[in-house]
Amino acid sequence: MAATFHAVGSLASSGTSNVGDNKQLPGRFSLKRTPRHLRFSNGYRTKAASNPNLKSVEVPRQWYNLVADLPVKPPPPLHSKTLEPLKPEDLSHLYADELIKQETSTDRYINIPDEVVDIYELWRPTPLIRAKRLEKLLDTPARIYYKYEGVSPSGSHKPNSAVPQVWYIVQEGVKNVVTETGAGQWGCSLAFACSIFGIGCEVWQVRASYDQKPYRRIMMETWGAKVHPSPSNITDVGRKFLQVDPSSSGSLGIAISEATEIATLNVDTRYCLGSVLNHVLLHQTVIGEECLKQMEALGESPDVVIGCTGGGSNFAGLAFPFLREKLAGKMNPVIRAAEPAACPSLTKGVYAYDYGDTAGMTPLMKMHTLGHNFIPDPIHAGGLRYHGIAPLISHVYNLGLLEAISLPQTECFRGAVQFARSEGLIPAPEPTHAIAATIREALRCRDTGESKVILTAMSGHGHFDLPVYEKYLQGGIRDLSFAKEKIQESLTSIPQVA
Repeated sequence: MAATFHAVGSLASSGTSNVGDNKQLPGRFSLKRTPRHLRFSNGYRTKAASNPNLKSVEVPRQWYNLVADLPVKPPPPLHSKTLEPLKPEDLSHLYADELIKQETSTDRYINIPDEVVDIYELWRPTPLIRAKRLEKLLDTPARIYYKYEGVSPSGSHKPNSAVPQVWYIVQEGVKNVVTETGAGQWGCSLAFACSIFGIGCEVWQVRASYDQKPYRRIMMETWGAKVHPSPSNITDVGRKFLQVDPSSSGSLGIAISEATEIATLNVDTRYCLGSVLNHVLLHQTVIGEECLKQMEALGESPDVVIGCTGGGSNFAGLAFPFLREKLAGKMNPVIRAAEPAACPSLTKGVYAYDYGDTAGMTPLMKMHTLGHNFIPDPIHAGGLRYHGIAPLISHVYNLGLLEAISLPQTECFRGAVQFARSEGLIPAPEPTHAIAATIREALRCRDTGESKVILTAMSGHGHFDLPVYEKYLQGGIRDLSFAKEKIQESLTSIPQVA
């Protein structure tokens, strides 16, 4: 145990702690040297899969870029005023230069900086676990595996992108970052990354989640971030929305508008996004790259790969490396996205150029969208309440390389409780959609007798979501769905692009 305490202490300094010495940024600390965290802890976690071969799986050294292997390249983002393809300089006021390069890269692999790998090793590789008890509960011949990302410091997959985004920003000498967050997992992850690298962090959290999930806000504040409910009175965008609806529950689109407004007005500030964009999906492929090696060590290959989708980062992180293998003819899994019935951008949206935010401040991206004015009902999967989905996922879906289903939240929470009572882990509301879709597939296998291998993404734990579980257990959760008229009205606001 002494060695473990020494490893944790090395995060602050090479000898004595210097946390109190950082007078410029109280409550934060900077890395004084490269951390080398004990690797036995990662091996211990992967033992959850009951296979000693998994201990040899190492943290990936490269991110995978699906664009390089697609038969048809995705449509480019457009400048919102000229409608011409976006140029790198059009984004330089918002993003670090290296992130802009990654956004438009066609390279198959991009090296992960050593400093980022060192921090990844705090929690990576993450466990691949066979859900044997769930299989028994469902009486299914299917073999169910889940890749569990809840072992990260913030409890989800989001630090996989937060850490490199902040690292690249720090290399440019920028002092502050701003962002939006829905359920709070992205905001927590960015706050964690900023605390590691010693820069300022400001977060606009969707009002519905700000009220539902106070412990996420407290986590962000503990790591030194400032957190505002969105819409807020701090920005012009927020004030406009509050004038229209003072009790607005907010949306990711509105929160994005507020954060980008602040980044645009301050030269010492950059904006970070937790999903949707290519470079975010790129960073998340460490999930699938690890999982490929872990399944190979088990002698397994998935017949079905399932992940939840809002913006799409966790889904892409798991699915894209498997899609690469499918395109190469090495395996042939069905790849299935599971989204909320109350915000069904893939299954009910249109494939068109639209703004990524509600106020129309971002470039135009071709994606499956419900219209940037669409504000979903306040379902408890706050991270999935986004009017569109990642352009790259939309493009892949449009090519017919993956399928999508939408699920009501009562079915999702019912599946989550089954999962918790059999596997022991309480899922965040977002991956309950993947779990419910997995249970559907497993029950189908029970009916047909097929012994399929089902792989799903467990993107985070639900330890800070227990009030909604209490509400479900007391019968207080009801299914929320969109009104067709609401979507039709929202779709009229989509820009007309030839």
